Amino acid sequence: MKSRQQENQLRIIAGRWRGRKISFAPVPGLRPTPDRVRETQFNWLAPFLQGARCLDLFAGSGALGIEAASRGAAQVVMVDYDPVVVSTLREQLQKLEFSEALLVQQDVNSWLQAKAEPFDIVFLDPPFRENRLPACIGLLEEHGWLAAGARVYIEAEKAYSPELPDSWDLYRSKSAGQVGYHLARRE
Repeated sequence: MKSRQQENQLRIIAGRWRGRKISFAPVPGLRPTPDRVRETQFNWLAPFLQGARCLDLFAGSGALGIEAASRGAAQVVMVDYDPVVVSTLREQLQKLEFSEALLVQQDVNSWLQAKAEPFDIVFLDPPFRENRLPACIGLLEEHGWLAAGARVYIEAEKAYSPELPDSWDLYRSKSAGQVGYHLARRE
């Protein structure tokens, strides 16, 4: 039987922090992206990660943003509204000595309405069953958050089929268990 602390840990798969375990906040509904899904996702993103600016929306456990940083992203901005989540992420980033991360405690939709800085890679993994994806996708496109050729990783319930702007191309999709995950490219 796993202890409570082990239940709230995940392993960084590759890069400079490969094999390190990080803790995440014991917040109801928080579900880190499974190792197998992260492995596939980061294989898809490998050619684009080195030196990339990454945006991790609904950062939660930090699995996606921290994995990107471990694999060579130059900067990671992590946005989540929950103060416990943000505090736990801050502690984990300090333990990893990763100062190139910016943590923002704010509602994602509100934050996306601010002045945009284009990102190369965006991780979009909102809480399931809250229907947050359509608005976020619209705000990313309409407010200039995406660099030319940006990649957008979308994680949702397995049955979700992303409706994307005309300037986006969905070029990878898979599922594992109850999770559907997709990679889109902005033309």
